[in-house]
Amino acid sequence: MKVEEIVKALDLRVFSGEKGLSNEINNGYVSDLLSDVMGSAEAGSTWITLQTHKNVMAIASLKELSAIILVKGFKPEDDTATQSNEENIPVLGTDKQAFEIAGELFNLLKK
Repeated sequence: MKVEEIVKALDLRVFSGEKGLSNEINNGYVSDLLSDVMGSAEAGSTWITLQTHKNVMAIASLKELSAIILVKGFKPEDDTATQSNEENIPVLGTDKQAFEIAGELFNLLKK
């Protein structure tokens, strides 16, 4: 499934990284601990987090993640959005809690 399909289905906001909306998503990962994501997230995953600083982009790029979803109404910091545009890794947003959006993403990917 492509990021743009997830955006529509889950009613997500696109903050940055629009050129990556055609990235393929095959899984999701939920964590706010950067070292956990670095050690366990799979390439092609969408990372669900409340972290908004530039270091999330370094991890997303390193792990070849497809997108990042910020929860609880959080917005990316300016340098995060800039890096997102450079890396073509979309930073998306929702007002929902991580638990809720993770369940919705899971159900969508498992159809």
